[in-house]
Amino acid sequence: MGVLLITLLGFAVLDALDVLLVAITTAVVADSRLTRRSPVVSGLSFLGGVFVVSVAFGVVTVLGIDFLVRLFDFQLTPLQRYWGELLIGVVLLVVAALPMDTTMRGSGRWVQPVRRYPWLLGVFGFTLGLAKVPTSVPYLAALALLSAQRPLPVVWPLIVAGYCAIALLVPLLVLALATRRTPRARKVYRVLVRGVIRFGPPVVRVLFVVFGVILVVDALVHASQLW
Repeated sequence: MGVLLITLLGFAVLDALDVLLVAITTAVVADSRLTRRSPVVSGLSFLGGVFVVSVAFGVVTVLGIDFLVRLFDFQLTPLQRYWGELLIGVVLLVVAALPMDTTMRGSGRWVQPVRRYPWLLGVFGFTLGLAKVPTSVPYLAALALLSAQRPLPVVWPLIVAGYCAIALLVPLLVLALATRRTPRARKVYRVLVRGVIRFGPPVVRVLFVVFGVILVVDALVHASQLW
């Protein structure tokens, strides 16, 4: 259980470096400052929408996998485990090799409506989550690892919710720093945003390679179990 939680924590930290969420949160903060409003309501509305859809997707996915496992009386064998490690490792390496587009084309379209109705950012976050969550390799890998536990931990829904909360820590930290008016808070805010936007994609790419290599090597070490 401890190894599982540590692994899930690592994947959640990877998810927390999502440049797109940080960029949108920063845009919300900047727009709130222009209109002399607090960014808290709009920012929490957006991140809340992402959180809700992430938790819902995770719970439904684990329940679906668990239902299929029970239906077919599935037992995880060493063959399936190491083939799973090999496939996940290869996917991580392939994703690490893909170009990462962090631009926000057409981001000005939502500005005027959400200035009048901040809750619309929650809908925007929910919609963005629907597109983002099913393609999040760390999250999908984490759900697969959690679903493979037999029996499932009693508190597995809380584990899913905790994962989703940790995955939003960096955007939440950006939002929290934006509410502080001290010179130090402003400096940390600028450094954090610039650092995540500049170094986030390379760091995630490197960690994908590290995790992918570890999984592939472990699978190859147990190559006798692959056949």
